[in-house]
Amino acid sequence: MEPQVGSILEGKVTSIMKFGAFVALEGGGSGLVHISEIANTFVEDVHDHLQTGQAVKVLVLSAENGRVNLSIKKALPQQERRAPRPPRTGPQSGPRPAAAPKPAPAQFQGRGRTEPLPPSGDQAFEDKLKRFLSSSEGKMADLNRSMDGKRGRRRK
Repeated sequence: MEPQVGSILEGKVTSIMKFGAFVALEGGGSGLVHISEIANTFVEDVHDHLQTGQAVKVLVLSAENGRVNLSIKKALPQQERRAPRPPRTGPQSGPRPAAAPKPAPAQFQGRGRTEPLPPSGDQAFEDKLKRFLSSSEGKMADLNRSMDGKRGRRRK
């Protein structure tokens, strides 16, 4: 006779596997307690929580085709199921302090060039655009030279 789903039964652990434990139930039959149904905490090794021959209370999760799935953690009283988490301590607790603003760099440094930054708002748009184009063309020329060396240009 298959046990009633939702009933809490007494049983004894008969064997322990890496994926869970088999429990012999009172009144005959046996079932599997999967590793995820053993405890409310992460279970890395079943042997840390159960021993062969240990008496346990289990809740019947399902019983189909002779397979009985059991849970130890759901058979616990409601208070034991959800243990309160300890308060957080250390550097993670509380609000994070605001980051200090970074000072603006006095100069732009790129690929061996050091140029003073233009004052914002004082120069005309055309001057800024010319400076950008000049800088951009220089960077593209450097990039093309380095890529030519890597490609191994063939001589004709």
